[in-house]
Order: sequence, then C-alpha cells, then structure tokens
Amino acid sequence: MASRLTVVMYHYVRDLERSPFPRIKGLTLEKFRGQLAYLARHCTFVRVEEVLAALRGEARDFPQRAVLLTFDDGYSDHYRHVYPLLDARGIQGCFFPPVRALRGGAVLDVNKIQFSLAACEDVGEIAAHCLKRIEELHGEYDLEPPAHYLAAYAHATRMDDAQTIFVKRLLQRGLPEAARARIAAEIFRRFVTADEAAFAEELYLTPAQVRAMRRAGMYFGAHGVTHRWLDSLDEPGQREEISGSRELLTELGYGEGERVISYPSGGFNDITLKVVREAGFSAGFTVEVRVAEMGREAPLTIPRLDTVDLPYQENG
Repeated sequence: MASRLTVVMYHYVRDLERSPFPRIKGLTLEKFRGQLAYLARHCTFVRVEEVLAALRGEARDFPQRAVLLTFDDGYSDHYRHVYPLLDARGIQGCFFPPVRALRGGAVLDVNKIQFSLAACEDVGEIAAHCLKRIEELHGEYDLEPPAHYLAAYAHATRMDDAQTIFVKRLLQRGLPEAARARIAAEIFRRFVTADEAAFAEELYLTPAQVRAMRRAGMYFGAHGVTHRWLDSLDEPGQREEISGSRELLTELGYGEGERVISYPSGGFNDITLKVVREAGFSAGFTVEVRVAEMGREAPLTIPRLDTVDLPYQENG
C-alpha cells in the first residue's frame, strides 16, 4: 500500500489581533502551536530529504502518516515566529521565498494586493477603483470593458467572496502585466503606505535570516523570482523565473537531486513542468487539495493541504 504524505501549506503566521493588519489572511500563533500539537499527536513529521528519497523509491520505512510542513512567500513571520517553534520541537520546515523578496526595497505585487485588501474596510472601494481605472486605461492597454472582467473573475471561492477574488484575480493575472502593476501600486499607496522600502524590510526574510535557518536544518526551495503565475508566462518568461530561483538554491548549497519548487499561487502548465525538469528539480508542490499517495504521485505535482484544512489542538 502506498504511504500517505500530508503536505501542509502556510503563508502568514503571526499574532494577528495585535498586528497592524489583523484582517490579513493568516494563521494565529495560538492556532499554529495547536496544529503542531495536533500533528505531533496524530502524525510523524518528516524531512524533505526523506520525501525525496521516497520519491526515488529509496525509503523503505517511510511512515504511513507522514506530514511535511511548507511555508510559501518568504515572510519575516517565518523567522520570527515559525522557525523558533519548529526548532524547539526538532521539526524541519520547507520554506519557499521568491528571490525578489530577499533583495529588499520592493513589495511584490501579490503582497500589495493582499495588504491593500486587509487595510481597506470596504473591499468594494478597491473593486470600484479597479473598474474605474479599467475604463480610464482602456485605450492605453487595449482593455476589455469592465463588465468583461466582472463576468470572468467575480466568482466566490472557498477562501474569498466575489469582490475579493475579483480584485485578486484581476490584478494577479487578469489584466496586462503593466496595467496590473500600475493599479496594484496605486491601491497600495492609497490604502497601505507610500514607503514601500520600509514596508518590504519589515515584511520579508533577509538573506542573513535565510542562512541562519539553513544552518539550523530548515530546508529552502524555489518560488520564482517575482511570484508571478508561471502558467501566465511564455516559455522564456518561465525559464527566467525558474532559473533565477534555481540560482538562489545553488547559493544556499543545494545541488543535483536536492532542488524542490513550490509553484507561485499554484500556477503551472506543461511548459512549467518541462522547464522545471530540465532545471534539475526533483519535486514540485502544487495547491491541489488532497493528501499525497507517495507510491503513485508524480514528483513534480505533489498536492498540499492548506492550513485551514487542518484541525488544531487547544492549548497546544
């Protein structure tokens, strides 16, 4: 029988109620501690090295209820809050920072969108700004009428209401890249801050923190350079994103057989898989919501559960 591997995906882990952005979609420290306690009671934590060995067919004693913890996007939360808790329990986490997040000075567009939504009490205000700008920028970027984008993207998901997902999808991939970046910058300045460099310094991991976590046994994987949806890019664009993040892994000492990737926002296609395979990656993590069957999974498309899919133990 194939061994089951639960891969859990985290993003923000912080003291939400006492943070400047309590509405950001994240996990509280209390619930994170509770999930660690729940998983320790019901599962066996495994390391990335063990998962890679199992994918190669080399792990004969891979545990049946194995769990691997993954953390996307390279937030300072992961150093301040996550890393100490994992290290104290002897648990390895696998962290996926976009390269540009580590360079400092700029906030990724995906985070401009998230924090603008978290800062604004009425998401309809941001949606209205987007629709207004679509009309104003129609000729410059050859845009469709606003109703076209509403019909395409204003559909609620299990995580977001219709207006919220409309803003996210519109500014993540719905508009031409230059228009997306322009509008994301506008709403970020309006609702969050005009001091982007200071915000980025607070938000993301630093190279020194990454090196410290690596020395302590944490694992790092690729997550692109700019966190763009890879399946929205042509092949040269995908190669640039993937090769740039592979260079980061090389700098951290990962060689052949050790490279893993998490596809930003879960976006990938056949071109992505070809480029990732050619770049020597041994495992890829998706956002498909299910538990992995290790004897049957394609190594480059391993599913993950979101933290919201897991219970947690009170007083963990």
